Amino acid sequence: MTDRSNDQADPRGAIKDPDEWVTGDEPPTAAQESYLATLAREADAEVPDDLTKAEASKRIDELQEETGRGVSGAGGGAGPRGRGGSPSPRR
Repeated sequence: MTDRSNDQADPRGAIKDPDEWVTGDEPPTAAQESYLATLAREADAEVPDDLTKAEASKRIDELQEETGRGVSGAGGGAGPRGRGGSPSPRR
């Protein structure tokens, strides 16, 4: 039996390159589309209508950098790759 109580999870291990996503060729989620629209409006940028889920994720990362919404130095976006929502407030 292995004692895993001392193992530290690598947070970077949970982030997978969108090009490697099994569902990357699917249409973007509603949350991605909504967040892309918000970021594009703030960046005064255009977003193509025919993006895939993976392409939408990459474009979100780019627009986050442009608008200053991205997490600097973290190598990715500010949340799950599905994007779009803020966490619910804790009660």
